[in-house]
Amino acid sequence: QVQLVESGGGLVQAGGSLRLFCAASGRSLSTYAMGWFRQAPGKEREFVAAINWSGGRTNYGDSVQGRFTISRDNANNTLYLQMNRLKPEDTAVYYCALRLLLSATLKPSEYDYWGQGTQVTVSS
Repeated sequence: QVQLVESGGGLVQAGGSLRLFCAASGRSLSTYAMGWFRQAPGKEREFVAAINWSGGRTNYGDSVQGRFTISRDNANNTLYLQMNRLKPEDTAVYYCALRLLLSATLKPSEYDYWGQGTQVTVSS
């Protein structure tokens, strides 16, 4: 069993930055792909970013491309999301997810474990 715990969310002004963390326990992350998703009230869960097992390949949603950076530290079993130039429309609960395969995907249904989420609120 894998437990994922997100942290780092909070309230920030538009144009600011936040760094999200996802700490994993129960299993080494080093051979699994991971992703970040977000969900705003009344909206479907949205793909944000994904990273393959080694960190050598990343993918981003169109709305965050160029502003967000996903990275991982397999030695410390941690996933990161650096969010810069935040906008009010980035406000959502952010979730990290783990996929029990080497390659990442954009589809939430193809991830096997999820964290409980961390709230990010961007004020205008």
